[in-house]
Amino acid sequence: MLLVEDDDAIADGILDALRHAGFEGVRVNTGAAGLAVVAEGGADLVLLDLGLPDLDGVEVCRRIRADSSVPVIVVSARNEEFHRVLALEVGADDFLVKPFGFRELTARVRAVARRSSQPDAAAAAATARTFGPLTVDVRARRVMLADVEVHLTAKEFELLDYLTADPGAVLRRPDILRDVWGVAWYGTTKTLDAHVAAIRKKLGDPSWIEAVRGVGFRFEVPEVSRGDAESPLRGEGPG
Repeated sequence: MLLVEDDDAIADGILDALRHAGFEGVRVNTGAAGLAVVAEGGADLVLLDLGLPDLDGVEVCRRIRADSSVPVIVVSARNEEFHRVLALEVGADDFLVKPFGFRELTARVRAVARRSSQPDAAAAAATARTFGPLTVDVRARRVMLADVEVHLTAKEFELLDYLTADPGAVLRRPDILRDVWGVAWYGTTKTLDAHVAAIRKKLGDPSWIEAVRGVGFRFEVPEVSRGDAESPLRGEGPG
């Protein structure tokens, strides 16, 4: 696990808490150093401060997400909704506001690590779902669009997986938050909006995910992407 934090006292406390919880962590104090560790494959999860001396943490997260799907948890004193939503929009999987309890920190780490791990046996048995030019491979946790891989964060993939499991159906916001974020989720629904916006941007067409005002979201194949498909929505494997 990689901690990117420039405050020595805070970093020592976090690393000590992680060790007591059974996690091994290394720490760097600049964004550039953090990017280098990730690029070398030296991190399976990143705890990222936003107020770094060289690069803003949001930019660090953006650069990590451009090349890697490693889970990122932002730990920051910036508690305004704007900063939380911005971090999620650029690819963070979670946001924890300083000061925080170390038990909460380790619980968040475990939850994000669990969500980003390989799917269970039942999910692994599922075949890929294909919708026009888009393929969602649940077993491999990969998304391909016109034979080009789309790099999603762990949470973005889980959300797309959830939406594509029942294409055409309107899925309610509370149900999505409960099933994708977990029953203990108490955050703003803007988190869901931020993740939907990120997926739409990566798929290159917002009409893949339609917002149904006052209810939730619906996954559909855009009209221009249907081409000569045998049906408007073609799912292969259990849905």
